[in-house]
Amino acid sequence: MDAEGQGDHNLLGPSEEYLASVKVFPFIPRLKKDVIQNIDSALTWDQLTASDINFAIVRPLVFKYARIRNPSIVYVCLVVRSHFLAAAEGDLAFAGVSQARAHLCEILAMKLVNHFANNRIELVAVLTTSWSPLAGASHDVFAEVCSILGTKHNEDVDDPQSALEMAIATRAKRFISSPLVQQVVNDIYTGRVVYGTASTGPIVADTYKQRAIEIYDSRNASWLNHYRLRVPKYGAILEFLNFACLLITFILCLSYRDVNALHPFEVLFLVFAAAFALEEYTASMEHGWGIYIANMWNIFDTSFIVVTLVYVGCRIKGLAYNDPDASDLGFDILACGACILFPRLAFFLVSNNVVILALRAMTAEFVFFMGIAAICFSGLLFTLWTLAPSKSQWTIKAISWLLVQIWFGNTYLSFGQASSFHPFFGPILMTGFAALSNTLLLTILISILSNTFARIDENANQEYLFQFTIITLEGMQSDALFSYQPPFNLFAFAILWPASFFASPRTLHTANVFMIRLTSFPVLILISIYEKFLYTHPSLRESTQSAAQSLYNSLPRPMKSLPILEAIMGTNANDIYEAIFEVDADLVDDDDNNDLFAYDPEEDRVGLRSWASRENGGTHTPTPTSQVHPANFPTVRTPDRPGAGRGRRSSSFPRSPVGGKASGSPRHRNVSLRPPSVADRASAGEMPAAAPQSPLSRLFGARLDAGNGSAAQPARMDRIEEGMRRVQELLEDVRELPVTRLKDEMKELQERQARIEGLLLMLTRGMRNDHSGPSRHDTL
Repeated sequence: MDAEGQGDHNLLGPSEEYLASVKVFPFIPRLKKDVIQNIDSALTWDQLTASDINFAIVRPLVFKYARIRNPSIVYVCLVVRSHFLAAAEGDLAFAGVSQARAHLCEILAMKLVNHFANNRIELVAVLTTSWSPLAGASHDVFAEVCSILGTKHNEDVDDPQSALEMAIATRAKRFISSPLVQQVVNDIYTGRVVYGTASTGPIVADTYKQRAIEIYDSRNASWLNHYRLRVPKYGAILEFLNFACLLITFILCLSYRDVNALHPFEVLFLVFAAAFALEEYTASMEHGWGIYIANMWNIFDTSFIVVTLVYVGCRIKGLAYNDPDASDLGFDILACGACILFPRLAFFLVSNNVVILALRAMTAEFVFFMGIAAICFSGLLFTLWTLAPSKSQWTIKAISWLLVQIWFGNTYLSFGQASSFHPFFGPILMTGFAALSNTLLLTILISILSNTFARIDENANQEYLFQFTIITLEGMQSDALFSYQPPFNLFAFAILWPASFFASPRTLHTANVFMIRLTSFPVLILISIYEKFLYTHPSLRESTQSAAQSLYNSLPRPMKSLPILEAIMGTNANDIYEAIFEVDADLVDDDDNNDLFAYDPEEDRVGLRSWASRENGGTHTPTPTSQVHPANFPTVRTPDRPGAGRGRRSSSFPRSPVGGKASGSPRHRNVSLRPPSVADRASAGEMPAAAPQSPLSRLFGARLDAGNGSAAQPARMDRIEEGMRRVQELLEDVRELPVTRLKDEMKELQERQARIEGLLLMLTRGMRNDHSGPSRHDTL
């Protein structure tokens, strides 16, 4: 196959016929059996990912199931994981083992995804295709499942889900945060990958055209491509604008409250609130309540809808029965919704903050703990109500409010009001409650919240990617109402929902597309302009940035150093750093680069050699007939050094190859590397010096000769020889230090111990009537 044909093949997704023929159910019990056989002890995630467990258990299972090339195998792993998670919650005695098996299923899913990474479309199909867990099952299995569920309808048994949806349902955060899965999620979020989703309970189902998985190309797309409204990236922006409109109408409704009639701003708010509630209901029906409520932002949305419904109920009662108190109560309840709506809009900007990510878990822990505390202290509430005098002011409401005040730190009330309940039991009960609430229970609550935050902070990246995946899947909805922006979704619901009962699929699809393009015409035009000219062709954006940068560079230096402009345009140092790496490589001189790493083979010569080894191991091996007299070398003028005398002397010691080349011939000479003898020194007009005696003197003498490149001065050589002799004498004195004597004494003690052990061994043999004579070692 040629390259072009292969590229076209990579852009084609699996056909619907192939996906419908994939068997899913036969692999579920088989994988469950393999996992049970391999894991029979409680292992942590780190132990399961260790090298020994990986090579012994994980890799054989991965190779076994990767060989079949079944695209539903990742979904199967997550289904089996859900089974073991349920077993861990149901059987606490073997919860650790079931949890380890669930971890193994998640590891298998992560590794099996890698085997589909060669084909991008196939990888998307593996993660996003909705699989039926009973696909490929026999009729007997299907009938038994129906009997277990207690249903006779096939639609109730068939509940397809994708691998990503199963990962969210089983909270497989490590699988979701893996690079390949996040690559697919990012492609779906930005709209680079387009596919049609299967909805389990759509309100208005437009199933006339099922879209296959494809790579989106904006150059070939139409200007009014209504499918781009379902891209999660654009959906998030439109959702923010919808929330802003809802917040504005909410503020106007409370600002112009009228208990006797409906104000126009109140009617406008009710329209936007109804559209918002319909959108949230559509989202919950699309992927199920489990996935919908897994997004912590949907909890805020649902709470606001509940507050709005209570407000509507009170408002209807107030207008129907002419009850201003009910209308006032409704507006007061609606005002409490600002505590939900304002933070919800602000969270769009800081959605990836670790505090925001931990807010849901901390809120759940706080509500759970407060519920337990309320149940525990309900007995104290009843006791105080019973002890209180019958004609006193202490009602159930007043006592409850008193306990709440004490719980949150108002401890002086417990001592001031204790005797009003009972002169003896009142102070005892109130003091015990104050001690428990302010010292013990609040400390436990703070510890629980701190541990929850620390746990979320440790896995903040996984939690963020988990929430990001949920938002992405929620954005890919197939319900026709999702393409309409509030409040136009109410208009579409009023028309399309009744028409779906009698209109043909083609007619319904035509009407749906026309209404989407009519109501979202400006939005579709802006998206097309962005994708065709700004996103795929960044020339306009780059030219704008270049013009701004050139304008900034033309400003005088005092204006460029202003903090505001420097923060916007960046510092000059950053521009210099970027410009350095953009310099053309051809402008750099190759000769300069070569000089940076110039290599001289003579630098690798070993310095720790004696004179004899230098003579035999030099680079230029001397021949017997090529001994050069020192007079053949030019004299070198050496500068004065401290302690070497005042004058300058001519040094005619031959240079070593390390020190430099001899001037007078461009070629290397075969020079003997032996030290100058006394005769050589006398012929050169120097005082004879004693030959090196010790190894240290030979070492440092050789380094000195190599460094100076000439014969040393006689006075300096004498001082060096004298210094070397002193160092040698010091080394001899080291042997007489106490450390050396201690070593000798320890050696002597070891020898004595060995002789004593030999004598004891000989005596014990005599006591055992062992007449085999002592060995030679024993006699020692």
